[in-house]
Amino acid sequence: MKFKVLLVDDEPAALEGMQLWINWPELGFDICGTSSNGAEALAQIEKLQPDLVVTDVRMPVMDGLEMIETWQKRNNHPVRFAIVSGYSEFQYAQKALRFGITRYLLKPIDEEMAAEELGAIYQELVEERGRQHINRIASYEETVNLLKALMNQPTSLLGDTQRIDALSSLRKAWNVCFIQPRSSSSAETREGVSAFAEEREAMYLIDLESGSFALVYGFDPDADGPDGLARMRDLENQCRTLGAYATVGAGAESLLEISETYRQAQAALIHRFYTDDFAGITVYRDVAGFTFRCQYDQTELVDRIMGALQLLDKSGLEEGLSQAEDRFRENSLAPDIVRKFVIHLFYLMLEHLDELPDKASELQSRYDIPGKASAVCTMRELVDLIHSVGKEIIDLLLEVKSQRSQGVVQNINVYIREHFRETLTIKKLAEVFYLHPVYLGQLLQKRNGVHFNEMIHNLRIEEAVKLLREGTLNNGEVAERVGYANYGQFLKQFERRLQMSPNEYRNRN
Repeated sequence: MKFKVLLVDDEPAALEGMQLWINWPELGFDICGTSSNGAEALAQIEKLQPDLVVTDVRMPVMDGLEMIETWQKRNNHPVRFAIVSGYSEFQYAQKALRFGITRYLLKPIDEEMAAEELGAIYQELVEERGRQHINRIASYEETVNLLKALMNQPTSLLGDTQRIDALSSLRKAWNVCFIQPRSSSSAETREGVSAFAEEREAMYLIDLESGSFALVYGFDPDADGPDGLARMRDLENQCRTLGAYATVGAGAESLLEISETYRQAQAALIHRFYTDDFAGITVYRDVAGFTFRCQYDQTELVDRIMGALQLLDKSGLEEGLSQAEDRFRENSLAPDIVRKFVIHLFYLMLEHLDELPDKASELQSRYDIPGKASAVCTMRELVDLIHSVGKEIIDLLLEVKSQRSQGVVQNINVYIREHFRETLTIKKLAEVFYLHPVYLGQLLQKRNGVHFNEMIHNLRIEEAVKLLREGTLNNGEVAERVGYANYGQFLKQFERRLQMSPNEYRNRN
């Protein structure tokens, strides 16, 4: 810990000697300046705010004791003084005792004695700094508790108006900046805001519920604007970087009005719902006259979105949600109604996973849209969330459908192999398995790689080849046995697949 020291002496050689003969840095001091008389030293003390002033007694214009007395009467900044005196002047210097000056250095300066005396002064300064720090923390915490009570229960402090008025008088006006961090950067945001407040006077950090907090700050309306926004510019940049929302109420002349200002700052937060970035602090005065629409028929939007989900249509789902977002923005629908709409969609979507209860539970826990919707969440973020849920549910349903269709195709293929010799059509097959003929045809082609009719011809010709090898049936009987009523059709399909006629095949085999 370092302390600042100001050296005062009208003799240049004495000043130089004090700087050279004493190892100030080693003793815990940094020389912040020098002066040649008391009047000049007063101005230096005001400007440099040293922790210690080491001053000669006898000087022109204003001597050391006059300077000490004048400064102590001003009481602007607590400063510790030490006297430098010769033996012949010591009786004169003793008068300093009435000013509480108990430390002195004798001329000529003795390095060891000076080090001992300055070491004792250093320890006194350290102890005093510690007491000041403790008192400052206690005073700050006391003020924070008072302000928090004023924000939430002002009527409980009606008997404490004297303390409130004293605090209120420190600045011409007061305001509240309400800050809602993102959950992912809550601790970082608070740390940044705390550091911001610590560097400024008349600014107090108040922790609130749900991870939010507020800055109660005093300001000068003439210099800082009617709401004191000039004092918030650096904080505005921090919030933008960390993705936190910040709002301010309307500035008030007294802390007794801070409860209303706090309410205004909270009310302004709802107007961030339709914004898509973190630019700027929302000012209550700018949005106070705006009202949201509280009614809108959402039936058509719900039907379109859920219809796309049922059809496993991802592009339709995206278009439906995009249309809903556009409608809500155009109509300035109240954020609470939009949140309820999204939550309703969320549960309707989860109902489609009734065959996958574990997956439904996992999605409900992971997305937690009811919880996120109740927090600070923009329209864009809510739409992105429900869109992600919908796409994931469609993927799950497609997987189930794929697994199910694989089992169905397997059963259908078994049936086809057992009945290909009969007059089997896709329509008849669809009736047997209770499927739409078009869907069934597409499903078989996708799973088997060939069209239904091609599959039937392939099976029949495979069977015909076996019968021809056995040689017990003529060509016409073989054609009829494998399911062809027309020999010409049998011949055409046989030659197409084996590049030869049935007779040529007989002769070769």
